[in-house]
Amino acid sequence: MVDLPDDLMAESRILSGWGRTKLVSTQVVKPKTVDQMQRLIRKAEPQSLITRGLGRSYGDAAYLSDGVVVELSTFNKVTLDPEAGVLTAGAGATFDQILSEIIPAGFFLPVTPGTRNVTVGGAIAADVHGKNHHIDGSFGNHVCHLLLLDGGGEIHELTPNGNGNPDNSEMFWATIGGMGLTGVILEAQFKLISITTSLVRVDTTRFNNLDSLMAAMVDADSKYRYSVAWVDSLDPNGRGILTCGDHAEVKQLSVSKQVDPLLYDPKAIAATPHFLRIRLLNQWTVRAFNEAWFHRAPKQREGELQTFAQFFHPLDAVKDWNLIYGPAGFLQYQFAVPNEAAYLVPRTLEKFREIGAPSFLTVLKRFGPSNRAPLSFPMPGWTLAIDVPASIPGLMELLDHLDEEVQLVGGRIYLAKDSRMKSAVFRKSYLDWNRYIMTRDKLDTRAIFSSEMSLRLFN
Repeated sequence: MVDLPDDLMAESRILSGWGRTKLVSTQVVKPKTVDQMQRLIRKAEPQSLITRGLGRSYGDAAYLSDGVVVELSTFNKVTLDPEAGVLTAGAGATFDQILSEIIPAGFFLPVTPGTRNVTVGGAIAADVHGKNHHIDGSFGNHVCHLLLLDGGGEIHELTPNGNGNPDNSEMFWATIGGMGLTGVILEAQFKLISITTSLVRVDTTRFNNLDSLMAAMVDADSKYRYSVAWVDSLDPNGRGILTCGDHAEVKQLSVSKQVDPLLYDPKAIAATPHFLRIRLLNQWTVRAFNEAWFHRAPKQREGELQTFAQFFHPLDAVKDWNLIYGPAGFLQYQFAVPNEAAYLVPRTLEKFREIGAPSFLTVLKRFGPSNRAPLSFPMPGWTLAIDVPASIPGLMELLDHLDEEVQLVGGRIYLAKDSRMKSAVFRKSYLDWNRYIMTRDKLDTRAIFSSEMSLRLFN
């Protein structure tokens, strides 16, 4: 446990991951200053602290039942350097907050996941990716400087190349995708994308089978900055919808929209309808949803203009959508495999159908080259993400089997989504994990940073 500084109060809270498969009672603190953080760290016992953003990790990466969870919401200052196209942001600054400030100034995030309700610290710790990994890589690729508070309370200024210091560079890359276990990220600088409008020009194509869809996705790699496919997981043919896009230019807008091309006004987030919180998800309701969703999409449409909220963050329009899965929660199973193992995509979908696992949210994306972070998830090839209720009989046994198949072809499971992978699979999948542990131990000599995930996978 942690002996808190006199000026720092703890609040008892029930926390979980976004998947809500496990609820834990823990203590939460919200330091207001770096000095408070330093004194908290220096008083901490081994395996007693973990930082947390907005809790959008699906599994057990951002809480600790026998310790203290540190929220950094007060560390949310944002400063834009428009000349350099660089943003300096506190770890607690949210993507939602950042987008509201940078879009009217003609900038966009280099990488955004499927929600804007994440913090800068969380995005770095999970090395998040988006619809443009095949072009721009993951978020960590664009971080040029960060401040890290280590397990001794010392502040490190870290950069990708370490300014010629190999140890500094190793610390930087261990922190990228390091799941918050190398220390407390206080602040980061990262490069932005220049834009001239707040709209995306989108092409949509409907495919009746998975083979055609995947071939089109490979072809799209060189044609579009953003691409993503929704797959009907219950359809034996693997029908799906491919959505590709690029930032729209002013000349592509209507005359009325050209008056204020950088207007950004995401719609108010609505509450989840009450009836969706009941055990609604089953093969019949999901089959009906998937049928309607597939036929709702055009067979082929080019040049549709969508807002950033529509294209990048559609689920943010429904508050607490994770409650749809009921009290048992849900799992998002997401793996990455190399191109030569593309056959695991249809095989995995078939296995989920065999146990009757319904999924209305099955997403397929392309990945480009990996970065230097030892625990970063993306690798060149394919990534499939499937949301399923945790209560499905036989699900855990199936996932254990799939883990082995993914690992055997050189693939891996996304740590930010995982809540049940076995330690042996993790160690065989993330081949540089020993290098990560060595660097983490240099930064946290007393091993004070820990999470339910690290206790499950690292010990």
